[in-house]
Amino acid sequence: MLLVVDIGNTNVVLGLYDGEKLVQTFRVATVRSRTEDEYAVLLQQLLSLRKLASKSVSAAIIASVVPQLTDVMVSAIRQAVGTQPLIVGPGIKTGISVLYDNPQDVGADRIVDAVAAFARYQSGLIVVDFGTATTFNCVSPKGEYLGGVIVPGVKVSLEGLIQSAAKLRPVELTAPPHVLGRNTTHAIQSGAIHGYAAMVDGLVERLQAELDFPCRVIATGGLAGLIGQHAKRIEELDPNLTLEGLRIIYERNSKVSR
Repeated sequence: MLLVVDIGNTNVVLGLYDGEKLVQTFRVATVRSRTEDEYAVLLQQLLSLRKLASKSVSAAIIASVVPQLTDVMVSAIRQAVGTQPLIVGPGIKTGISVLYDNPQDVGADRIVDAVAAFARYQSGLIVVDFGTATTFNCVSPKGEYLGGVIVPGVKVSLEGLIQSAAKLRPVELTAPPHVLGRNTTHAIQSGAIHGYAAMVDGLVERLQAELDFPCRVIATGGLAGLIGQHAKRIEELDPNLTLEGLRIIYERNSKVSR
């Protein structure tokens, strides 16, 4: 099986593919202080939790936006399952052209999302990834990564508000009964959910106005379901889009090396 690993600033998301089928997913907190040994033990424990042997993993690929953890995870995977993972970065074959001013500035997760979405739809796209940051990634009908927008994520925005306003207290990140909040908790939740959804709709509308082609709008990431159901411009939710992109990139590079 193929192990795919998406290292984000908040979570590390892992998936196991049997061919083209995603058979297992795992989500753990990103802890920058963990050593390679600790991550190796954690990976073995996750596999054991699903009653899978380490030897069932024959290949691996990593996308990381946390540079200090990339080599740590490479070593951890080598120890835990005995395979050398590919790393999404310069020199790897993705199948799409990156038209950013400096292609190396684009986060690996943004490219991986674009690869998966374009492989599926073969059309112009806006991919919205709800993570620590929320990214809007534009892909042309030719499969070119054009760039996009980066804004603070939902949780980052909410935590910043609570920390900066002395009279506000933490609230559960969930949709309130109505947009009109009649108490402080509901008012904050409305801003965090409905306000953020309105921001997403507004940015998508402005991006679509600048692009000279029609495009589908796909959402992914840990909070895609929560915000996506309130954002009118989002057409489809796929929480595993990044994992699928990693599988596709691995296949494209394994074919090259054969």
